Amino acid sequence: MSSPRKEHLGASSSEPLAVIVIGNGPSGICLSYLLSGYTPYVRPDAVHPHPLLQRKLTEAPGVSILDQDLDYLSEGLEGRCQSPVALLFDALLRPDTDFGGDLQSVLTWKQQQERAIPHMVLGRNLPGGAWHSIEGSMVTLSQGEWMGLPDLQKGLGHNFVSGAVVTAVAWGTPEPRGSGAQAPSPLFQVTGVLTAKDQSQQPFSLWARNVVLATGTFDSPARLGVPGEALPFVHHELSALEAATQVGVVTPASDPVLIVGAGLSAADAVLYARHYNIPVIHAFRRPVDDPGLVFNQLPKMLYPEYHKVHQMMREQSILSPSPYEGYRSLPGHRLLLFKDDRQAVFRDPEGVEKVFGVSLVLVLIGSHPDLSFLPGAGADLAVDPNQPLSAKRNPVDVDPFTYQTTRQEGLYAMGPLAGDNFVRFVQGGALAVASSLLRKETRKPP
Repeated sequence: MSSPRKEHLGASSSEPLAVIVIGNGPSGICLSYLLSGYTPYVRPDAVHPHPLLQRKLTEAPGVSILDQDLDYLSEGLEGRCQSPVALLFDALLRPDTDFGGDLQSVLTWKQQQERAIPHMVLGRNLPGGAWHSIEGSMVTLSQGEWMGLPDLQKGLGHNFVSGAVVTAVAWGTPEPRGSGAQAPSPLFQVTGVLTAKDQSQQPFSLWARNVVLATGTFDSPARLGVPGEALPFVHHELSALEAATQVGVVTPASDPVLIVGAGLSAADAVLYARHYNIPVIHAFRRPVDDPGLVFNQLPKMLYPEYHKVHQMMREQSILSPSPYEGYRSLPGHRLLLFKDDRQAVFRDPEGVEKVFGVSLVLVLIGSHPDLSFLPGAGADLAVDPNQPLSAKRNPVDVDPFTYQTTRQEGLYAMGPLAGDNFVRFVQGGALAVASSLLRKETRKPP
């Protein structure tokens, strides 16, 4: 942490910052990069393989992507993401990746300090967020080079404050000064606790004109809510399997490890177990060919390991001969309960109950964000305020071209909170937020 930022935080300054970013993972890093004056332009000699996008890019030569109409540029693009700006930025950085190509990015970057917006990125731990929990042995979608941002760490450190736990964010609109004065924008008060290297703690209170939520969704693993889920052999993190393997609790001779879930975390667990020849029962509620499965959203050439897991899920079931020794899948099975004697009880698609002996259980069915520092824990910000906030099913409702929440001016959400669940696509959210903030801050009266 740099001295100026630490002093600013410790002083609990009442002078509002332009932007406070809560969360220092991939989303926060990308946004800080763009807010630090690193500006994307289209290379003059670049030719994009998408004809319509190429024509649009030639209409504003020399104008930064941040200053262009993102709605207009992203119109007509298709891909593996619901966010139009995420598709746009991905198309500019990786013009033909999904087709196995390696065309160079059409972007060039300029460091323009005069365009930088003062900001502070607050994080509980060291910058990197979810990346720190990704094991080296695991396959991950978050390939570092896919950030596509040159000199990523250069000049960003002074904007980051580690050990800062935000406990409350409140907002209100100050009273206008003088008759006929324009109503001011809302101000946000961000309060929390800063833990120093010597573990001493001090409270802080900051004011900001804009707040960006970039906390990710890995705070609270989702649970099945079935009897026995709290038993000591049932876990909700892949690290539990790694630990059990390392100390010899789980071996190739053990009863199978039960992996519950049909997402990438569950696939990582299957890959890990297969690597160590640990027998696996893989259970999931959806049919194998459900178009909503994440495997159907990944290009096969880039992620052969994940597609291998999908192939195993499809070709293997408990009722068929095993083409994959040590692996059995249970598509369409619903878990009913876990028993003390390490048995798992399921109901199959025909309604028949089945019981399996297991050595360890990993329930990997997603996770929920912790927005307890917001009024109402952020529930009112979701697309459906009556349902729990969920990155996959009920994210924060944001404007697709600015990522500003639809419920509160000046409050933004990005990354998984806004439904962008791959690091590959969080950059588009950063582009949208930075573009919006640049417009807002440059027109702000002195």
